[in-house]
Amino acid sequence: GSEEETDDEDPDLEFDFGPYEKVQELDPDTVDYEVIETEDELRAFADRLGEQSRYAFDTEATSRDAMTADLVGLSFSWAAETATYVPTPLPGDTSTDAVLDVLRPALGQDTRKVGHNLKYDLLLLKRHGVDVAGTLFDTMVAHYLVAPEQNHNLGDVARGVLNYKMVPIAGLIGDDTDRESMREVDVEEAAPYACEDADIALRLADELEPQLDDGNVLEIAHDIEFPLVHVLAAMEHTGIRLDTEVLNEISAGLEERLNEIEEQVFELAGEEFNINSTQQLGEILFDKLDLPVVSKTPTGKRSTKESVLEELSTEHEIPGLVLDWRSTYKLKSTYLDALGELVHPETDRLHTSFNQTRTATGRLSSSDPNLQNIPIRTELGREIRRAFVPKEGWQLLAADYAQIELRILASMSGDEAMQKTFREGGDIHTDAASRVYGIEPDEVTPDQRSKAKEVNYGIPYGISPWGLAQRMRMPVDEAQDIIKQYRQSYPGVSKLLNELVEDAQEKGYAETLLGRRRYLPDIDSSNSNERSAAERVAVNMPIQGTQADMIKIAMNRIHERLADEEWATRMLLQVHDELVFGVPPDEVLEVQSMISQEMKDALPLDDVPVVVDVDVGDNWLDAH
Repeated sequence: GSEEETDDEDPDLEFDFGPYEKVQELDPDTVDYEVIETEDELRAFADRLGEQSRYAFDTEATSRDAMTADLVGLSFSWAAETATYVPTPLPGDTSTDAVLDVLRPALGQDTRKVGHNLKYDLLLLKRHGVDVAGTLFDTMVAHYLVAPEQNHNLGDVARGVLNYKMVPIAGLIGDDTDRESMREVDVEEAAPYACEDADIALRLADELEPQLDDGNVLEIAHDIEFPLVHVLAAMEHTGIRLDTEVLNEISAGLEERLNEIEEQVFELAGEEFNINSTQQLGEILFDKLDLPVVSKTPTGKRSTKESVLEELSTEHEIPGLVLDWRSTYKLKSTYLDALGELVHPETDRLHTSFNQTRTATGRLSSSDPNLQNIPIRTELGREIRRAFVPKEGWQLLAADYAQIELRILASMSGDEAMQKTFREGGDIHTDAASRVYGIEPDEVTPDQRSKAKEVNYGIPYGISPWGLAQRMRMPVDEAQDIIKQYRQSYPGVSKLLNELVEDAQEKGYAETLLGRRRYLPDIDSSNSNERSAAERVAVNMPIQGTQADMIKIAMNRIHERLADEEWATRMLLQVHDELVFGVPPDEVLEVQSMISQEMKDALPLDDVPVVVDVDVGDNWLDAH
């Protein structure tokens, strides 16, 4: 949108789309949109498409889930305000497969392709037997790089970047119509909507390219994020196998565990009640046991949320047990029972969706299921990993970066002590504990090590003494001492944390080693909560975001090598600092060393070695 300054003194008072520019909309008189109706027209069009060095394309389909959707049509554009819609099947008797056969050579060419959320289109076409090749420019991903905090759906981006209001899909399908999907919309009606998608994506790419350059993220876009779209589409398409027997076993075990916890709680409470009812739980805790009311809900009820129960758990056993019950219940209901339902009816595999534009740090997230939600450190979370298995006769290979965020911290801070521990291959948590408690490393107790570990991992997130005290269930003043000792033990780290905040205050954004940015408007806020949240991000973003860049570079390179060297091995999952592959037995040794090498070399760190642990097993748990 146009950004007109309304007052020379205060650049913050800007109109996004001020009263100066009329919002544009689709005008049938100024655009040249055409529909392909016959096979002859299609062949002539495919020839023209094959001659283009760059074009935008978009698919229309029956569902937002690319793994189950049916293709309804494709639209293409290689010049602003012109586009072509190819319905599938054609209005005559040319089947969808026949249409795709004609378009396949052009889509498979190594040309530049533009689109919005291209992973969806690539995945959908892959399921329909068409491999889209070439260099990508994804306008959704590009917008995410220039404005990570905003919405990235096509309508919002078109409105914000081009000051253009798109034809709403609500007029074609949905509640106000009797049509459930695009399949039921007449070609004449669907065509302008579909053509507009390709046309606008093309125009957006031309606007966003210079914005990527201005934001210093052009290389991240072209070298990391755009190639990754191909990788994620392939991973989602492959999916991973689940052992449903193992899932059922775990589910039964959880049911038993829930019953045990309930019995303990009822015995302590002296009566039975519904643990899932916050009202009944409140009556037991605050009326019967007379525990202090820590906070209230917006409606004035006594709160029993997690942080409240954490605090009360030092006063009585029940709150801690209820926390256990809740996490077990959540795992069973949202995770285990849901996992089985997510298995694809045709492939018999689980196809999680990897989201490239969700997190503000640059990390990937996943949904249906959210793999990040499998707790790593609990026995139960480990059990769930047992249910992820390779295909018959194959093995799973898991490769993960060892303590990567702390290594990045050590490298960025130049902290001598921390770097020395990593270079000598020592245990960073034992080292931290020995420094904090002023004892020899071999005198460190498991309890001291786990406290130091919490600080190690909490420091990049700006952990507070109060936060540490809660997590470790220790007094606040002890936590305060530990953090103080830690900062004195690692002066380089302490200095870096201060510098990162100052740097962000000066620039207005935090950035990773490669220059990926996150803007922090609240870094100078007069509201101390907002300001300290922004300060935490200023410290955390450079570390987490650098790790994200590192693993993405590794994914791109490994994907490319698997293809170039024609390995059968497939990349299946990415979660946290780890990659999971399906590997045939005869490839294990060679692939193992290739993966380890590519992950290590992806983004070398100054003065600190990058360590990758690789293991193989008959399920995801054994591959650790």
